[in-house]
Amino acid sequence: MIYMAIPFLLMDLIIRIMGYKIDFFPAYYPVPNLFTILWIFLFLGIILSLKGIAGKIAYWVLFGISFAMFLTNCIYYSLTSFYFSFNLIQMADEGSSYLLDTIKNTNPLIYITALFILITAVFAFRKMPKTDKFHRKRLLIIFIIFVILHFILPFLLGPANSKLKWNTFKKPRNIYENYSDSNKSMKVSGLYEYSVRNFYITFIKPTPQISEEDQKFLDEIYKKTDTKTADKYTGLFRDKNVIFLQLEGMDTWLLNKKNTPNLYQLLNHSINFTDHYSIYTGGGSTFNSEFAVNTGFTTPISYTENVYTFNKNTFDDTLAKLFKKEGYSVNAFHMNSSDFYSRAINYKSWGYDNYFGLKDFAHYDSDLQYELDRELIQNPTMYKNMFQQQGKFLDYIITYSPHTPFTTTKEVGKLIAEMKYGKGNVPELSEEETAKLMVGETDYMVGLLMQALKDNNLYDNTVIIAYADHYLYTLLDKTILDKYKNTKNNLINRTPFFIWSSDITPTEVKEVTMQMNILPTALNLFGIDYNSNYYIGQNALADDYQGYAFFNDYSWYDGNVYVENGKIANKGKMRRKKVDDISEKIHNIIRKNDLTLKYDYFKQK
Repeated sequence: MIYMAIPFLLMDLIIRIMGYKIDFFPAYYPVPNLFTILWIFLFLGIILSLKGIAGKIAYWVLFGISFAMFLTNCIYYSLTSFYFSFNLIQMADEGSSYLLDTIKNTNPLIYITALFILITAVFAFRKMPKTDKFHRKRLLIIFIIFVILHFILPFLLGPANSKLKWNTFKKPRNIYENYSDSNKSMKVSGLYEYSVRNFYITFIKPTPQISEEDQKFLDEIYKKTDTKTADKYTGLFRDKNVIFLQLEGMDTWLLNKKNTPNLYQLLNHSINFTDHYSIYTGGGSTFNSEFAVNTGFTTPISYTENVYTFNKNTFDDTLAKLFKKEGYSVNAFHMNSSDFYSRAINYKSWGYDNYFGLKDFAHYDSDLQYELDRELIQNPTMYKNMFQQQGKFLDYIITYSPHTPFTTTKEVGKLIAEMKYGKGNVPELSEEETAKLMVGETDYMVGLLMQALKDNNLYDNTVIIAYADHYLYTLLDKTILDKYKNTKNNLINRTPFFIWSSDITPTEVKEVTMQMNILPTALNLFGIDYNSNYYIGQNALADDYQGYAFFNDYSWYDGNVYVENGKIANKGKMRRKKVDDISEKIHNIIRKNDLTLKYDYFKQK
């Protein structure tokens, strides 16, 4: 039995060790190994319970299926850095043309390893004991033991988040329950559990059925004629390069001439959306903004689901895919690793050519140097892929440095303070002063970015679309915000959003905007055709644009009144009927957002 188990154990261990760069659940953790042992126990139990040739056939069938999954995952991971998922079969036509080339160009070491495993399987087969009868009772006991232990094992992964939280993607039990990230799912499960569970979720698990009422609601929205019209901004930046600059924690009170002179200079020579809101959600506000800008949708409000789990949904009209159709190369840049928020998988599903995370490839003397925003520009790999591409480009840059904790005694705050004042000379700074110091690092990066555009003759042909991911809710001392913002309600979410180009006249847009307006607004400015019904936000520069922002408690703000629980909660005035009409409109927009994501509506297109 030990001989027979060896090839199965080898396949599992090799495939998980192959993903050693995935910073999640090392191969020596108990649960995936226990899953593998349990499956091998079932395999051998079946083989050794069958009579004569039936057992031998069962051995080669079970080994053959396992070997096929092993080899498929090895080849796919070696080429893409992702483990194989059965949902890829639905896109088989797209990849069939280069399937043979893929197999031929795979690292030969994979085939050598596979050959070695095949030899061990033949050797184990020759050692296989003979069975002269069908052991029905033994097989039944084996199945009962398997079912009981298989039920227990997921609990050893620890508790799952029952509510929407930013760190759900870090919880092994959540990974196992959702199975939306193939890399993490393989790491927590092992080859055999992953293959079976992935197959079950892809092909067998009942999908929630949309009601006739909800189906009709979505059909009426998406089958409407697109009524958007051209305006004076349509095509203003046609064929220019574009940099989307997502600014971590860049609150309105931090962006000023003293703290951030480079950003302040850009802001005052831009189309400045002065009443912009980055809605906060408990499911990770940074990635929520990435999702909103890239897809035009946001974290579901009426049910609990993190947006980074929607990477298997169909989005044909993302930021990246529409710009790629116009001949742009599209790349994303951040300091964090590709597995954080499952970014590599999500950015790939949105259509990006690459996601570059400093933690994945850069090596520094200081463990925290990669958290300095300047490294996004100074790192040679980042610099080359941002500024020295062939043809038109879209860069999506996500900053990090103004990140909690706001202290000079540890982490990136300490590093930035020592860089400014010298080790041993850092004065005692308050949390507010530290936050201002840390945004200076982002501003320094912006200065490097602008210089790089000049050095590469891109300054006059590149647009920068800049916005904050969220207000600075990560401060421990909330009284700091009371000095600068309205903190009584959701209007605390007000953040900067502006669009810079060297040749535009500075303009203030006072209508209310939010993250979901950024994508259609950008598409219009670049003259890229899109269907306005396919997003929940509208072009904020359109002649007929009527702005509003809504929040995760269904409250909303239109620049005049803030409505909460159906009542005006500020000093603004509005007729009751209009309040009710807008409230119903907001309700339907949220319903459109949530149902579209829940039922993957665009897959029907």
